[in-house]
Amino acid sequence: MKILFLSPWFPTPPVNGSKIRIYHLLKALSRRHSVSLVSFIRPGESIDLQGTEAFCEQVRTVPYREFRPHHWRARLAYFSLQPRSVANTYSPEMAQIVCKLASQADCLIASELVTAAYLRLGISLPSMLDDLELAAGQDAWNNSQGWERWLRWLTWQKSCQYIRQLLPHFRMATVVSELEAAVLRKIAPAYSSIQVLPNGVDTEFNRPGSAAAQTGKLVYSGALTYKANYDAMYYFLSEIFPIIRQQQPDAYLEITGSTQGVDLGGLRIDERVRFTGFMDDIRPVIAGAWMCVVPLRQGSGTRLKILEAMALGTPVVSTTKGAEGLAVTPEEDILIADQPEDFARQVVRLSGDTELRSRLSTNGRRLVEQRFSWKMIGQDFCSMVERMAARA
Repeated sequence: MKILFLSPWFPTPPVNGSKIRIYHLLKALSRRHSVSLVSFIRPGESIDLQGTEAFCEQVRTVPYREFRPHHWRARLAYFSLQPRSVANTYSPEMAQIVCKLASQADCLIASELVTAAYLRLGISLPSMLDDLELAAGQDAWNNSQGWERWLRWLTWQKSCQYIRQLLPHFRMATVVSELEAAVLRKIAPAYSSIQVLPNGVDTEFNRPGSAAAQTGKLVYSGALTYKANYDAMYYFLSEIFPIIRQQQPDAYLEITGSTQGVDLGGLRIDERVRFTGFMDDIRPVIAGAWMCVVPLRQGSGTRLKILEAMALGTPVVSTTKGAEGLAVTPEEDILIADQPEDFARQVVRLSGDTELRSRLSTNGRRLVEQRFSWKMIGQDFCSMVERMAARA
């Protein structure tokens, strides 16, 4: 079968959550079908074209037009039925390429909402919308106040209406968790073709034992260029870490990922906080940590940072928000705490309890092997695509 795949991110190298998902789904599809990829690329983005061409029959790229809220097109979109971000980033070049390649394909997959707009071009192929993320938008207006809350509510209502109009163009839509599925069912109760396809981890590439865990070392894996990651570190460093260090003076934190263009002046940083910057391979840093901390308070989707830590055998302490969407069991494969004092207490407890560390490490690894392996998820994805195409 010939599959046309539309991607909002160029998949190689797979250095963020969206790219990792797209990369593994493309590889799974290419083992059984012929795949053509049309992908946006960001300004200044480093891409590995040969890496993607190794498993895609053809690859086309289109420059991505960043959302500019104050641009005249974005302002004009206040009066459009489309969300402003969709109207402002729409690419005629992408539309032209999609129309041309669609005539040579048997089915189409649009990854994330940003590529879904290109199905409204009279294309009649059996189509799937993968990774429709909605919970973050709902949370944004629920957790805001005053004038900002009203604006966010208006944006949310427009997004809901847009999605209801968009879904009939797709024979199937996938989300990463039951939480996202529940939000989508509430928005579009008449749409019945919703499937949960979680994010995963490469359990062969990420294996325990790649580095010896260092006592006192905590790790947070996530670029601070992403707002939710920055907020998590602001919360941890200002409210949680001081409590930990009162009881465990040798504790220190390593933060992986890019900080390019980020003002770190608002963070409580000293010699016990270290930034690794972007790394081609973060496995030694995570495997070498005594534990992984995930004090997230914002965002949505499933947290690849937790799955990667579990795959590497590194115990995890997370907020409820951080572990949202993951089928985890507190005290068995993860520790959960939401208040600063409780989070700090769990970190200190885990630091001194060898038996607990061993249990979390073993059970976390077992969990990702059984439920979150990309090999297994990729096979499920291929089966979904094949069933969708067979119903055409």
